Amino acid sequence: MQGEQVVLTDMLQCRERRAQIQDTFIEQYHCPVISFCMNIPGPVKTNEQIRTAFDSGKNTLLLKLEQAQADIKNSIEIHEKTGDELLLAIDCPAEKIKNLTTEIEETHPIGRLFDMDVIDTDGQKLSRPSYRKCIICGCQAQECARTRNHTVEEMQAKIEEMLEKRRF
Repeated sequence: MQGEQVVLTDMLQCRERRAQIQDTFIEQYHCPVISFCMNIPGPVKTNEQIRTAFDSGKNTLLLKLEQAQADIKNSIEIHEKTGDELLLAIDCPAEKIKNLTTEIEETHPIGRLFDMDVIDTDGQKLSRPSYRKCIICGCQAQECARTRNHTVEEMQAKIEEMLEKRRF
């Protein structure tokens, strides 16, 4: 996969920054937060194709939030080598937001590559009602990841194939 590579310390700093923004949004607005980024394994977290996919997910998310009459209190969009991210403070019940984001992840043509977390006002991430499927074999993704059923190269090849189709 083409693009600038990241190392573990880059990703740890990215996660720390994301958690800090989430905490600040919750403290400031007293409402749930959506943290949207891409599920991209390996050292390359963004490039032109991944950014296009991210933008498609972002646009779908914003449209669904508008349709649900969810009030966006604040947003931050970040584009760095560690990946593309969108953080939103949303005045709407967390469960309603989680149902909406899960629907996007499960129905969008490349929704499997989306990671849309919903963090409630107590700082806890809401769980999905069902397990995600592996992009390669369709089994439970967490089990494939735990047992390392597929190499990073296999997953990257599948993601590149999905992105090249551009049916999103």
